[in-house]
Amino acid sequence: MADLKKPPLYEEHLAAGAKMVEFGGWMMPLQYTGIIEEHRRVRSSAGLFDVSHMGEIVVKGYDAFKLVQKLITNDAGRARGDRVIYSPMCYPDGGVVDDLLVYPRDGGEYLLVVNAANKDKDLAWIRENAVGLAAEVEDVSAATAQLAIQGPKALEILQPLTEGELASLGYYRWTRGRVLGVDCLISRTGYTGEDGFELYFAAEAAPHVWRRLLAAGKEKGLAAAGLGARDTLRLEAALPLYGHELGPDISPLEAGLERFVCLDKGDFNGRAALAAQQEEGVKRRLVGLIMVDRGVPRQGYPITAGGREIGRITSGSYAPSLEKNIALALVAAGTISTGAEVEVSIRGRLNRAVVVNLPFYRRSKK
Repeated sequence: MADLKKPPLYEEHLAAGAKMVEFGGWMMPLQYTGIIEEHRRVRSSAGLFDVSHMGEIVVKGYDAFKLVQKLITNDAGRARGDRVIYSPMCYPDGGVVDDLLVYPRDGGEYLLVVNAANKDKDLAWIRENAVGLAAEVEDVSAATAQLAIQGPKALEILQPLTEGELASLGYYRWTRGRVLGVDCLISRTGYTGEDGFELYFAAEAAPHVWRRLLAAGKEKGLAAAGLGARDTLRLEAALPLYGHELGPDISPLEAGLERFVCLDKGDFNGRAALAAQQEEGVKRRLVGLIMVDRGVPRQGYPITAGGREIGRITSGSYAPSLEKNIALALVAAGTISTGAEVEVSIRGRLNRAVVVNLPFYRRSKK
């Protein structure tokens, strides 16, 4: 436990009575008042997440674009101006190293935002791929804090605290501005299925921004939310989590992320394997399940249909917005379709579930 990293807001979380847990090599807040309460607050008003454990890596130099284009399955050319892109990053065999956000910066630089548990592995992989290229790779994670304000009232809460207009900032767009007097990269992105913003800024300013944001938004329902609610929120929105829906043995095509795989952009890591998989047809696909019988499906639980095993749960939980138990699962392609009934083996007992379209939850848009 002594080797675990602590975010800049560690003492703030303790003071707020957060339940702290190990996550990706960090001590992070799982919950404050309760996962279900925090989840519903994000859906109805707004929640503030400390996600400073995420990794931030800057790629710069003459060949920065060439390196990023080699690394990711999406087209790095789409990350230009104020546009952010999401992309898997693959090994040559099509398995996933990580999934990340790509921000274009001035001077042809790129900011890559990666998962906390994968940061060191990602950094080594990126540097390995940079050999022979005129590109510099810099880890700026320790100097960077990241907060996410998510929910239908996020804009209403954040705008009065920000120098610059946010309403016109589109989804997956970013800008620079000052929030509570602190220089920030402000991005209209998130991991909850709700509207919201992610703020990147100097780590030493984190306590100031955290306290004042919570105080300013309190009357509108803003409160701190932990990683527990973040997970149930992303699951309802059917957003993939590395180590569950993505991994070295799961390709982006199997995970249903084909729209983020640009086979026509030229060569990149995993292109040949993914092209072959697309041509032959994926052997597995990601589906959504809603439990009919009682029981919470968990990662690794077997799924059967017609008396034979067809796949396994990748993520499962109680869904507060639906008031039902739900799951994402990888199943053999062609074995089931939407509306079909399957069984999930929970502690040796077969519990009925029905296959549904994804996502489980979709926010209403004005």
